[in-house]
Amino acid sequence: MSARSKARKAALDLLYEGDIRKTSPISILNQRSGDLEFVIRDFTKELVQGVDENRRKIDELITTYSQGWDMDRMPVIDRNILRLAIYEILWSKDVPPAVAIDEAIELAQTLSTDDSSKYINGVLSKIIEIKADLVF
Repeated sequence: MSARSKARKAALDLLYEGDIRKTSPISILNQRSGDLEFVIRDFTKELVQGVDENRRKIDELITTYSQGWDMDRMPVIDRNILRLAIYEILWSKDVPPAVAIDEAIELAQTLSTDDSSKYINGVLSKIIEIKADLVF
C-alpha cells in the first residue's frame, strides 16, 4: 500500500470516527496529532481538513446524486468514502479524478460490500461528469 493510500485510510478512519461520535474530525485529528503513538501524515491532515471545510457542499452533492439513499440511512463508511473522494475530485489539485475513484473503490471493497463499491463508483462517476458545471 502506498503512502498516499495509507494517508487516505487514516483520513477515512478520522472521518468515520467523527461521524460515529457526532463530533468534528478536526478535533479528533488534533487529539491524535499530540499523541506520540499516532503518526499523522500531512496528506491525511489535508484530506480531513478539506472534507471538513467543504462538508456542506460535499453532502449536498451526495444527497443529490445518491439515488435511492438518504444520507442518514447510508452506511457510515460509504458516506465517508464518498466525502473523501468527492473532496479529492473537486478540490485536490494533485490527485487525478481517476485515482480518487480507484482509491475509493478499493476502500469500499476492503471495508464495505461489493455492492457499496459499485454504488460509490456510480456516484463518483456522476460527480466527474458534472464537475465542469459546478460552481462553489
